[in-house]
Amino acid sequence: MRRTICPLCLAAALLLLPTWAHAAVKLVVDGVDDTLKPAVVNSVALSQYANRDVTAAQVRRLYEQAPDQVREGLKPYGYYEADVTGDIVQQGNNWLVTLHVKANTPVKITGVNISIDETVARLPRIRGAVTGVKNLKGQVMDDGVYEGARDRVGAMLTASGYLDARNTKHTVEITRAEHQAVVTLAWDVGQRYRIGHIAFKGSQFRDGFLDRYLPFHEGDYFSQDQLLQLQQALNGADYFSVVNVMPDIDNAKNGVVNVNVELAPALRTIYTGGPFIGTDTGFGLRGGIEKRWVNDRGHKWKNEVVVAQRLKTLTSLYTVPMPGPDQRSFNYGATFRDADTTTSTAHTLELVANETKLWHGWTRVIGLHALTGTFTVGKKGGETDNTIGIEHGRSTLLYPEISLSRKSGDNPIFVRRGWSVTLTARSTVGTVLSSTSFTQFLADGKWIRSFAGNNRWILRGTAGYTTTSDFSDLPPQLRFFAGGDRSVRGYGFQALGPRNDFDRVIGGKNLLVASNEVEHYFTRNWGMAAFVDAGNAFSGTDIRPAIGAGLGVRWLSPVGMIRVDVGTPIHNDREHGIQLHVVIGPDL
Repeated sequence: MRRTICPLCLAAALLLLPTWAHAAVKLVVDGVDDTLKPAVVNSVALSQYANRDVTAAQVRRLYEQAPDQVREGLKPYGYYEADVTGDIVQQGNNWLVTLHVKANTPVKITGVNISIDETVARLPRIRGAVTGVKNLKGQVMDDGVYEGARDRVGAMLTASGYLDARNTKHTVEITRAEHQAVVTLAWDVGQRYRIGHIAFKGSQFRDGFLDRYLPFHEGDYFSQDQLLQLQQALNGADYFSVVNVMPDIDNAKNGVVNVNVELAPALRTIYTGGPFIGTDTGFGLRGGIEKRWVNDRGHKWKNEVVVAQRLKTLTSLYTVPMPGPDQRSFNYGATFRDADTTTSTAHTLELVANETKLWHGWTRVIGLHALTGTFTVGKKGGETDNTIGIEHGRSTLLYPEISLSRKSGDNPIFVRRGWSVTLTARSTVGTVLSSTSFTQFLADGKWIRSFAGNNRWILRGTAGYTTTSDFSDLPPQLRFFAGGDRSVRGYGFQALGPRNDFDRVIGGKNLLVASNEVEHYFTRNWGMAAFVDAGNAFSGTDIRPAIGAGLGVRWLSPVGMIRVDVGTPIHNDREHGIQLHVVIGPDL
C-alpha cells in the first residue's frame, strides 16, 4: 500500500525542527569575583553545552555533578572549602543553570624550604629565580603560580650551564584546617657545562671571520643568553638568510657542549628604490645599491641617491669589518648634500672615516669628518625676491667626532617596552684647516611603554650645546633649529630658532626639545595619537620654548610604522594654522 504525506504536516514539522534541534544550557555563576569565574566555568561539564544539543536527562545529571566539579576546579587556585549551590530552570527547550559559589578562606603559603647549592644560588639569574620562589610565602596557594616559579629555577639552571640539574624534591603540604601550605623544593644541580668546539656551517666567508660575532669563546661556561646574542648578532650582520645556533646538548659529555651554527647566505646584491613623502623633505624618489659582502672578508659597500623637493643627497659608504671581538669595523664614506629648507640652503660635501665597535654594551663610533661647502640662512618660506637679511657663508671644517648609542626594544617592528639613547660630541679644537673653531655636544633619547592594554606612552627629548669662535661660519647642519616632524610638531621644519636683526631665523647654539605622546590602538594595525611638543633652539639662556599640540593616525603597515600627525602652535602670536607631519620608520 502506498502512503501519502500530508503537506501541512510536513510544513509544520519543518517549522518545529529548529526548536527540537536546539536545546542548550545557559550557565550563570555568581558569588565569586571575575578572576575566579573562568576557573568555575571551565571546571563544569555543563559549560560545554552552551551551543550543543542536550537532553533533559543529561542536563539534570550534569547539574548534580556540577558542585563537586566546581570544588575540584577551585583547588588549584587555593580554595579547598568552597560551598556550591545552584538553581536549574527550563526555559522553553533551553535550560538556565545558576551556580552560587562561596569560595571561603583560601589556603596560603606559610613556609618555603629550598635546598640548592649555595654557590650556584648566588649566580644572578638563578638568584632571581630562587627569590621568586621565596616570595611565594604569604601568597594564596595557586598551583599555576607555584609551578611557574618552581620551573623557572630549573630553566635558569639549564640556561646557566647546569644541563644535568634535577628537581629532586617538590612537595606541597597542605593543612586545610589551618588554611596553610608549606612548599619544599630541592635541586641536584650537577656539574656546570662549558662551551666546546664552535662550528660555522654554510658560511661564505674565510675561516675565523665570524669569530668577531661570538660573545663567548671555547671554554667559557654555557649560557643560553649568549647563544641568543650570537643569533641576534648574525641576523643583524645582514649576511645570511638563515641563522640557526644549536648547542649539541644530546651529545654533551665530560662537561662540554659543542655549538653548531647553521647558515645560508642572503642575496648578495640588493637594489632598493621607490617614491617617498615626508613633510620635512617633500615628495621624492630614493634609489640604492648595496653589496652585502664584497669579498670573503665581509666588506660591505652601500650607495644611495635621494632626490626630493627640498633635499638631494648622494651617499657612498664602504665598511671593512676587522677581526676580533666587539664587532669592530672601519667605515669610509662621502656625502654630497643639497638641502633647501624653510629657513636655509646648503650645498656641502662631507668626507668621513670612522671606527665603530661595541663598547660596554654601547655602539661607539670615533671618526674624522671633513665638511666643505656654501650655505645661506635667514630665508623665509616662499620668498623669491626679498633677500634683505639673508646671510651667506662658506665654510671648511675638519673635526673629530665621537658618539655612543644604545637601544633596547621588545619588538623591532612595534615596541611595547623600549628605549634609545644617543650621545654625540664633536670639536675642531686642536685641528687645522678649519675656517672656525667650535665644540658641540648633543644628546637624544626616547622611551616607550605600553599600558592598559592597547595603549603606548612615548617620551622624547633632545638637548644640544655649542661653543664657537664665529657662529656665522657654521653651516646649517651644525646649527640648531627646532620645528618639524621629529622636533616640535605644529611648526615647519627648522622654522624655530634665534632670529637676526631682520627677523629671520638663523639657528642657535643650543637646543632643548621634549615631547609627550599617548597612542591608542583600536585594532592590531590602526590607532590614533595625541601629543604635546615643546622646545626651541636658542643662544645664551633665553630659550623661549614654543609649544605645539595635535592628533595623529598610526598605521602599522607592511613597510613599517606610518605616522600622520596634524599639529598646531599653542599660545604663539607669530605662528598660526596647522602643520601636517608624515613620518615612516621604526619606533627606535
